[in-house]
Amino acid sequence: MITPQELQRFELFSGLNQELCERLCRQIADISVPTGEVLMYEGDGKALFGVIRGRFEGSSSMIDGPAGKFIYRDEGELMGEMSMAFGMPQPSTYRATETSRVFRIDPNNYYSIIAEVPEVGERLGRIAFDRISGPTGLHALLASSTPIRAIVLGRRNDPDCAELRRFIDRNQIPFEWLDPDIPTDMEKWSGSPPAEGDYPLLRVVNGKTVVRPQLRRVAELLDLETEPKLAEYDTVVVGAGPAGLAAAVYGASEGLSTLVVECDAPGGQAGTSSRIENYLGFPSGVSGGELSSRALKQARRLGAEILVTRKVTRIDANTLQVHLDGGDVICARTIILASGVSWRALSIEGFDRLVGKGIFYGASRSEAPNTQGLDIHIIGAGNSAGQAAMFFSTYAKSVTMLVRGDNLEKSMSQYLIEQLALQSNIHVRFKTEATGAFGEECLEEIEVRDKSTGETTRLPSSRVFIFIGADAETGWLPPEIALSDKGFVLTGSDARATGNWPLERDPYLLETSVPGIFASGDVRLSPVKRVAAAVGEGSMAIAFVHQYLSDKERSKAR
Repeated sequence: MITPQELQRFELFSGLNQELCERLCRQIADISVPTGEVLMYEGDGKALFGVIRGRFEGSSSMIDGPAGKFIYRDEGELMGEMSMAFGMPQPSTYRATETSRVFRIDPNNYYSIIAEVPEVGERLGRIAFDRISGPTGLHALLASSTPIRAIVLGRRNDPDCAELRRFIDRNQIPFEWLDPDIPTDMEKWSGSPPAEGDYPLLRVVNGKTVVRPQLRRVAELLDLETEPKLAEYDTVVVGAGPAGLAAAVYGASEGLSTLVVECDAPGGQAGTSSRIENYLGFPSGVSGGELSSRALKQARRLGAEILVTRKVTRIDANTLQVHLDGGDVICARTIILASGVSWRALSIEGFDRLVGKGIFYGASRSEAPNTQGLDIHIIGAGNSAGQAAMFFSTYAKSVTMLVRGDNLEKSMSQYLIEQLALQSNIHVRFKTEATGAFGEECLEEIEVRDKSTGETTRLPSSRVFIFIGADAETGWLPPEIALSDKGFVLTGSDARATGNWPLERDPYLLETSVPGIFASGDVRLSPVKRVAAAVGEGSMAIAFVHQYLSDKERSKAR
């Protein structure tokens, strides 16, 4: 926890009385940032950071193309001051150059401070102005930052607002989020105040305002692709997770007309991961969002079409026609199934009613500010659960992991177990399972049972994040595509062993029991469920697509 003495070292807070500093310290997040990790990205929402220890380098272009001019923030300096002072998205990306420690203040807490001590707001305004016009180069960074394209007006704990923000963010659309409970935010919302039942609202900059929009409508308003441009494609990829995006990158780069169909937003489950530690080439780890963002930009730049909010409802195994919701039919020379898996749901009293209102399946980095100062629980014992616990621990008052087994060694990597043990506000309860969730408008308590004694206890909880494994959603596939007893797609020798393979040649390694239809990533039966494996299979599937198309052309020539 930040101490008043540490806070008062910053020019912004020097001279504040002890009582106010102590109250502020209880409200702000104390965050540890490993070397190389990104603290915030250009285009992120409003937040104020201060470097307590360490150093950060910033740039206005860290993701696509060569980096711009670097700026640096050392101990005692602020980041995000322009965002907070001027109400704009973050103009820079900041990455730690050494192990660092920072505080984070969210808008609602900051505005409470300046309401009590207006001098703090005046100081921040001067600091922000100096950063724009001073010699640090921030003026150029600000001038070149991507302008926002949309404004979201909705409450912090509204699940519909959270879903809307997540969708826009994962599709890399710069936007600003305004909270109607913050008076200064409402001052920016022109026009009459919305009716209570109208939240959330989306306003496209220089365009329309829509009330409680469906995601398909959001995609159309923001010029995201929802309609295919061609009648036939060399390959149609179902799903835009790591495997699907890898197939899109390699397919488009090798001259194949490539269409990706995603029912939600690109990134898949990996896109919601707070941190991936074991992906090659990222020694300090990488968030799933950052990895997905890079892959999506790369696929689009190379010419792949990425349809969002469209669902494949049916595949014709004889003609390889792909049927989309809405009645569109696409002809495909080949198909790559990369639809991934969905989080396994818990059938526990109260959980379904409170999903999105405190109970979440999986988690993303964007959820972190909403856990600030709260007692939260994580159900699960795998790497995803451990990574989420580590990430949320820098915001939440406490993180309690509920583990059905008696240890973590069977399901979690050793490096994560060691990290969890060093974090003082992370607690692990073994042989424990959740049995109920309670709350009216949002989650307030959960009930847990000690499997050793049978005793049940109610625990205060504001958030529960569930990581208990995932299931393949393959029931929509045609019966000609062979599945395992648990619903995963069989490929290669496994597909041939079912007796449904119709050709004399053996199926390719990633080919299903239907020639020309391939599977990669988590939807495929495989003992390895890793992001790196999914990316490798997605790229490998394109090699088999080339081989299949070549074989077909040779057969026609005979």
